[in-house]
Amino acid sequence: SDRLHHVLEELLVMVYSVKVDCTVMSRFAHTVMTSRALNKANSSQEIFFDVELPKTALIVNFSMQIDGEVYVGEVKEKEKAKKQYEKAVSSGQTAGLVKVSGRKMETFSVSVNIAAKSNVTFILTYEELLQRKLGQYEILTRIVANIYEAQGIAFVEATATFLSNELLPLVDKTISDNKAHISFSPTLEQQRKCPGCEGTIIDGDFIIKYDVKQKEGLGELQIVNGYFVHFFAPPDLPRVPKNVVFVIDRSGSMSGSKIAQTRYALVAILNDLHEEDHFALILFDDKITTWKESLTKATHRYVTEAIAYIRKLKDKGSTNINDAVLKAVNMLEKERRDKNLLERRADMIILLTDGMPNSGESNLKTIQENVRSAIGGKMTLFSLGFGNDVDYSFLDVMSRQNKGAARRIFEGSDAAVQLKGFYEEVASPLLLEVDLRYPEQAVVSVTKNHYSQLFNGSEIVVAGRLTDTPLMSAIPAIKSLIFLLFLQPEEDFQVQGKASVVNLDVIYPDQEYIFGDFSERLWAYLTIQQLLENRFVYLNVVGHLLDGDPHFMIELPGRDDALCFNINDKPGTILNLVRDPKSGFVVNGQIIGKKKIVQDGNNHTYFGRFGIIHQKLGLRLELSTRDILVFHEGKQIKLLWSDTASIKGRNVDFRLTKDCSLTVTLRHSVRFMVIRHTKVWKRRHEQQDYLGFYTLDSHHLSASVHGLLGQFYHGVEFEVTQLHPGEVQEKTDATMYVKGQILNVTRHWQKDFSRDVKNGENIPCWFFNNDGVGLIDGRASDYTVSGLFKAAF
Repeated sequence: SDRLHHVLEELLVMVYSVKVDCTVMSRFAHTVMTSRALNKANSSQEIFFDVELPKTALIVNFSMQIDGEVYVGEVKEKEKAKKQYEKAVSSGQTAGLVKVSGRKMETFSVSVNIAAKSNVTFILTYEELLQRKLGQYEILTRIVANIYEAQGIAFVEATATFLSNELLPLVDKTISDNKAHISFSPTLEQQRKCPGCEGTIIDGDFIIKYDVKQKEGLGELQIVNGYFVHFFAPPDLPRVPKNVVFVIDRSGSMSGSKIAQTRYALVAILNDLHEEDHFALILFDDKITTWKESLTKATHRYVTEAIAYIRKLKDKGSTNINDAVLKAVNMLEKERRDKNLLERRADMIILLTDGMPNSGESNLKTIQENVRSAIGGKMTLFSLGFGNDVDYSFLDVMSRQNKGAARRIFEGSDAAVQLKGFYEEVASPLLLEVDLRYPEQAVVSVTKNHYSQLFNGSEIVVAGRLTDTPLMSAIPAIKSLIFLLFLQPEEDFQVQGKASVVNLDVIYPDQEYIFGDFSERLWAYLTIQQLLENRFVYLNVVGHLLDGDPHFMIELPGRDDALCFNINDKPGTILNLVRDPKSGFVVNGQIIGKKKIVQDGNNHTYFGRFGIIHQKLGLRLELSTRDILVFHEGKQIKLLWSDTASIKGRNVDFRLTKDCSLTVTLRHSVRFMVIRHTKVWKRRHEQQDYLGFYTLDSHHLSASVHGLLGQFYHGVEFEVTQLHPGEVQEKTDATMYVKGQILNVTRHWQKDFSRDVKNGENIPCWFFNNDGVGLIDGRASDYTVSGLFKAAF
């Protein structure tokens, strides 16, 4: 920057070399920035090194070379790094810090004292996975980029706001089918605003945009040195019609340009609605106002009326986010109940606000829980935070809890363009509830493989490791057994097929995979990003379950991680799972063993019976692997797992489906599911029936709820650090700070059958040994009760 060069010149420090190399291999960008400087003074001087890097990038290396000695930096967690940075600077030591510097970039800053007449070399390396938006990838760089895309390059564009007619010829582009080289290397004189001036015209980012050639089918699979990357962006899919409710903040803080730009953007957005879409408008300050009481088809007539209504939008009042979003949820739910909308549509809420909630419910965690409970996984929430006064982390968490995302809208002349740009990214859903599955015998450690939606112009990327079986058997298995499950307007789809597999040795014979083992690095990048999202959590838990041998799992809202542990006890033992003294809700489970006992072998145990009572509602349920007994208001009903039934009462609702799952809703209390499984060992001609218990909604239960599962119903706080290879091959170990203790945990995968009763879904979790000691309060034996309906309050 001008300021940096001016300071350096004043201090007799000369930057004599700056080199930036950006290499992109299959959307994965690897950037190395090297800067060399000389202290020409006769005394030591402080040199500053400032670099802008994308917010989604991970720094993989920072080093300095001073007088032949190399010093390698250590990356620290954000808050710890900030404290250590301040301490180091105050004591005159060398330190660096990453901080936000703009809309898409962060600044890495470091300073170092250099002796007289000495040189210093700074080397910073960072990596990021480029995200496809609106049909293109974007690279923010400064000098040189090399792009390698085995799938084939569709187009490449290079732009910058500072590019004049004189500078345009200096942009060099060389493009072939699978490679592209882009460089911009003006001389020092060409960068000056005028001959002899210190100011530079290079003010802004050099932006490269490109896309790859999309292929039909299940996408492209790239396998390198035991790791795979799967890119999925099918072309020419029909869009899924959407039901969208716009929730617009019109409080007093939206006055001036904010409200004017919101009006302008909404007019453009409404004009872009497709006629098969349905929409609604909710305006809120301390009061909630709707344009119409129900969703309306986006015909020309209704869109015109809505635009006229929006043009009158004015600011006033305070901010009641809670009631406004809940009103949107209720509108969508009512339309569903009244069957006014087609079943297979994308339901979404788009919230725009610029401030903190200060009317109605104002506790941020309570609002998040209210919204999560009301939505119940049935719709998607997108949040737009306008300006600097909004609590963006609050919107971000609330959106991710509800399958959506948040975006900060920066105040400025282009705010309306930002608003419309975000809407365009989510305006055309193509697939809903996408599951990409791979043969379990071929892969391990798969990154996130379930996505709530795939939008037009975007892409799903999944990476994983191949198993230790010989590559000649693992690779054919993953090539031929990729399953894709998704929803489209007419029906559910399950597709089994082959992804297009590329041979990088043939396409790039002399490149050695461009930069190291890129597929392993990409897998690590995705894994780390997902772990960082889950690194520090204090949220209400969205799902608690026990299933299998018996496996307990605590899932967290909007997160891809969970906590899990096993309880190993003898058959016949009855454990208390949930107890709520206020409502009298109790769940107890009895352990059963395998039918066939193996001497000196691993004899698995399961849950075979549940006793469930709700004293206030006068309800008692007894569930076994054979049948279901319901006692309610003096009546007794017996159901078989092979039945299909629906029973509705004033405060209770039972739904038993043919896939052997029972869903129970107790009004203003709790909702849960019990699944009967049958596990079959064909070779041994054995089978085992057992039960799984899934908590679907528990937020109405009191703060004193407890039990092996119940103690987690109101949240758990933990921090994961020191990830390292585990003692068991292919496992990752870590240190976890939870409930005031430091525990060792191991990365595991557990099955969650709540969404797919037949096949289940693999969920990554941190596993606690020794019956969950340290995670649960007390020991497992403390939860033993004497009877299936023992209250144990």
